[in-house]
Amino acid sequence: MGFIDRLFATAADRTTVRPAAAVPSVPLVTAALPDNHFTVDGSRIIELMRASSLTESGANVTVATALKNTTVFRCVSLISYSIGMLPAHLYHAGDERRKATEHPLYDLLMYQPNDWQSAFDFKVLMQMRAMVDGDAFALIVRSMGRVIRLVPLPRGRISIRQKEDWSVEYHYQPPKGSKRIFQADEILHLRGLSDDGLRGMSLVRQAAEAIGLALQTEKAAARLFRNGMLAGGALQHKEQLSPEAYERLKTSMAERESADNAHKWLILEEDMTANPFSQTGKDNQHLETRQHQIEEIGRIFGVPRPLLMLDDTSWGSGVDVLGQFFVTYGLAPWFTAWEQAIRRSALTDQEKKQFYAKFNEGALLRGSMKDQAEFFAKALGSGGHQPWMDADEVRALQELGKAKPGQLPTAPGQQENGNEPA
Repeated sequence: MGFIDRLFATAADRTTVRPAAAVPSVPLVTAALPDNHFTVDGSRIIELMRASSLTESGANVTVATALKNTTVFRCVSLISYSIGMLPAHLYHAGDERRKATEHPLYDLLMYQPNDWQSAFDFKVLMQMRAMVDGDAFALIVRSMGRVIRLVPLPRGRISIRQKEDWSVEYHYQPPKGSKRIFQADEILHLRGLSDDGLRGMSLVRQAAEAIGLALQTEKAAARLFRNGMLAGGALQHKEQLSPEAYERLKTSMAERESADNAHKWLILEEDMTANPFSQTGKDNQHLETRQHQIEEIGRIFGVPRPLLMLDDTSWGSGVDVLGQFFVTYGLAPWFTAWEQAIRRSALTDQEKKQFYAKFNEGALLRGSMKDQAEFFAKALGSGGHQPWMDADEVRALQELGKAKPGQLPTAPGQQENGNEPA
């Protein structure tokens, strides 16, 4: 199949092409490529050419243009910051379930994954890329079998290939030098929803039509204020306007352009009358359209309306319920994606039986101080409840440290270990 034939071939045609006998057989990558991915492979160039970012609204939606929309930026930043600020711990498996602070991966996830990023910076960057690109990649650097660095790799420079034995390779083209091939246990791959199991779907691309319409609506409103010419009525003349009066009227209207000159009066010519239109800004549905697009974009990213700063819903005391809703349905899938990606690639087969990664989402679910006090009181055994926590465990959750011997009275239903209550 020649280059022209490949250019107009269907996706099915391209995937059935077989290499020449002298060339080793390597399965083609069927996953979508990032917006900024370029390679000398002809099939990939064609895929890139076919993937147009021009929407039906006429807007060219890319990651850069999409993030200029306030709703997209709010969704991406809210989820990324939430993931970034929550601690990701490495725990011992089994009955112990204590933090594996002795493992080198613990400090990388909790404090500093590399020499130039904090754990917060690293998680925010990876999460943002996973949403807007569909995938985020980090190189797992090991020394003598121990993980010592997690290095995020540049966007658009990685392709994925699945070999005949179902193993996966990551082909990385650095800015300088030759291509490098990494195995699956060398790359921390965070992916979103996937249609092939290899590449994640870009939420920006999936929401391109909704984002494009939002961008065009914003552009229309900006042009309206820039020109300052609100379509508020029509000028009527009983007969025919003279050419001189027509030119003066055109000049007068041109002088009213820009927002600084909006709502200024016109000097009418030769007994003309001004008839205002009955339409209003609300009739033009600019605000309604923009609010609808906020909902559409928020739906793609899984962010509830109130968290997008829409003030038409009063949650009042239900803000705690809103937070739980967001954590359960907006963040929990990403928690699982992170935890299982870490287990898949950053732990050895032996370590997978001994350790597991876990996000501590409790910081987002604590509720008010009153709710926390009632919960801890029951946990300690007040009100006749069977206690399931001791005072030191409660203090640890509040970062207060262990109590000194005799500092605290024994909670109802509990006895101190080796200390009688004062």
